[in-house]
Amino acid sequence: MALRSRGLAGELIAEFAGTMVLIVFGVGVVAQVVAAGLGNHDSIAWSWGIGVALGVYVAGRTTGAHLNPAVTLGFAVFRGFEWHKVMPYALAQTAGAFVGALLIRWNYTEVLTAVDPGHTLKTQLVFSTLPGNGTLPVGQWGALRDQIIGTAMLLFVIFALSDTRNMAPGANMGPFVIGLLIVGIGMALGADAGYAINPARDFGPRLASFLTGYRGAWRDQYGDLYFWVPIVGPLIGGVLGAGLYQALIARHLPRDEDRDTVKPSD
Repeated sequence: MALRSRGLAGELIAEFAGTMVLIVFGVGVVAQVVAAGLGNHDSIAWSWGIGVALGVYVAGRTTGAHLNPAVTLGFAVFRGFEWHKVMPYALAQTAGAFVGALLIRWNYTEVLTAVDPGHTLKTQLVFSTLPGNGTLPVGQWGALRDQIIGTAMLLFVIFALSDTRNMAPGANMGPFVIGLLIVGIGMALGADAGYAINPARDFGPRLASFLTGYRGAWRDQYGDLYFWVPIVGPLIGGVLGAGLYQALIARHLPRDEDRDTVKPSD
């Protein structure tokens, strides 16, 4: 039992650290663009992708680097991940996102205060998402739809990339390709809800911003409670995307024993 506990503790530390890394690069770049006026949408997409890739490199050997409760849930439902670890993983991921956001909040204190002394929705976007990125005519239900679709795509592709019976990339290239996946999602599906696609990524920084002066952090630009959308949407979408991969692709791939019996043709 003691060995098991120490093993889980190491896994949780890895998930915490990997998620913290991805948030420092992801939230950090949004702070530069929104508050400091340095960069643009493309730099945001690329830095989020880089952050995810580096976070996966940090935690990959220990846990496979879920870094996202939606990923953890999808692997529990379809890949045999142990259910008793789901909540501890989600809490570790959220804690990592919270600490990463606090680091960025502290580092950009002067810039955020100068640009937005009232700590309003103008710079709340640095830390958490809003429907239509706070400007486009998208409401909660449109944002929920977007989060379901975006996270379904995320898990569909992650399941493909992690399936050794398919064309999974080598272990050293896996994080790089997953980073490209995040860049692609950001560039293709970023308008409706800011592509949170990760409950920890949104809730951890949202809580950090609330505790450091952003009193409207839980609501959207319409005044409605919004924090639940980037939690519920990704959890639904993650299971949906993982299930679609299993139903459409995995069930048609050769089993390991079948591959072992296949002989190359002369």
